[in-house]
Amino acid sequence: MSKKKIKPDFSKPKDEEQAEIQKPDKEAEYEGLPLVVIAGRPNVGKSTLFNRFLKKRVAITNDQPGVTRDPVEATAFLNDMPVHLVDTGGYKLTRDLGTKEAELDDYVVERSLDMIERCDVLILLLDAGEITGEDEEFIIKMRPYWKKLIAAVNKTEGGKNEAEAWNYARFGFDELIFISAEHGDRIGELTDLIVSKCDFSKVKMLDADRPVKIAILGKPNTGKSTLSNRLTHSENSIVCDYAGTTRDVVEGEFTYAGKNFRVLDTAGIRRKAKVHDDVEYYSVNRAIKTLDECDIVFLIIDAIEGLTEQDKKICSLAFEKGRGIIFVLNKWDLREEQGTKAVKAAREWMNIMFGQMDFAPIIPLSALEGKGIKDLLNTALALYEQLTKKIETSALNRALQDWIDRYPPPASKTAHFKIRYMTQAGTNPVSFIIFATKPEVVPEPYITYLKNRIREDLGFDQIPVQLELKGSRQKWEDR
Repeated sequence: MSKKKIKPDFSKPKDEEQAEIQKPDKEAEYEGLPLVVIAGRPNVGKSTLFNRFLKKRVAITNDQPGVTRDPVEATAFLNDMPVHLVDTGGYKLTRDLGTKEAELDDYVVERSLDMIERCDVLILLLDAGEITGEDEEFIIKMRPYWKKLIAAVNKTEGGKNEAEAWNYARFGFDELIFISAEHGDRIGELTDLIVSKCDFSKVKMLDADRPVKIAILGKPNTGKSTLSNRLTHSENSIVCDYAGTTRDVVEGEFTYAGKNFRVLDTAGIRRKAKVHDDVEYYSVNRAIKTLDECDIVFLIIDAIEGLTEQDKKICSLAFEKGRGIIFVLNKWDLREEQGTKAVKAAREWMNIMFGQMDFAPIIPLSALEGKGIKDLLNTALALYEQLTKKIETSALNRALQDWIDRYPPPASKTAHFKIRYMTQAGTNPVSFIIFATKPEVVPEPYITYLKNRIREDLGFDQIPVQLELKGSRQKWEDR
């Protein structure tokens, strides 16, 4: 069944647990930002211009047309003024009717036109080559937005193609400028034009708490974008049963239980051997890179298929970085058995598959129907509390002494050592340092014992804990 036919309505809560999720009316750091949208047909350089304004690579760029599908959004500073910048998917006139690709193109166009209607400033990016039918149709559709439109003809570096670029003057644009997004030609002039059309009077810097960053990771077609849209009460991510729909990392925000959240919806991660396309390669790399930015990973697992080898690899990467991890068994509504026994059986199976992660919470849900969302978010809040928890050094060392008394370090003539003291090295990820006289001879089972005690006795029972041993001959009391 096509998801287009059963696409849920995220604009209003559907059940009691959804009612507690609110879509915020502000940015994470600012509110009232002017909305600046880059639009045009495929392969004119929209993502390159987006990255140029941000001064970093955020949107994926490639010569292959139609790389960007979901709108990619970020806060950019133009002449030191903040704007909400959006890179849209290309307006594609040609369709191979009846195919999944054509259905996806319809989604992209619909999403792009919605952004254009809402924006304060529209950058219509055009190619300096021959004017195409797609260009002409798109320009006609932009007539209602003429006053907020800036026409920028791209790929004119060093004056190249300017003769052809002047052909766009016949459309009567109020603002027409020739640029090179890749080389930076006349980007300063374009920036001045954009800023001149923006109203910054409503911009306010917020003192809001830092949002909890959630990365939604998993294999293709497990429901990542459906969950992202459900959480944000939006349609930021295109939902389609066409594998590989999401390419860029799509961000969204919401508030739950008084806490701000930022969601990073990522591309599906397949086994390396199955990734042959350059765009998919960059998409997967970008998805994995979100592990450096997020606090908690929602690892989306198909409840019917179960935990796969690829899921285990994703989980291992998150574990190594000390991120909070929640196994999300999506499509739970499609299982024949859905009760407590079914959850217990799923837990036992996952422990067999990946025993190292037996502490990670497992939440069954249906992103499509909105069931299980409350449990998921309550669990995320509990994990974030553990990730940001700090234990006083004096309390740590009282606990350490108790653990040593309970289970003294094994001693032998060749492996004699003493545990001196312990400190918490950091939060989010949570890490500790234990100082010993000969850290290199401390046996691995004893290190595991100490790590388990840290997790179970100090309240870090649902997250990874990093423990490092260092050499010291000085006791804690003598420091």
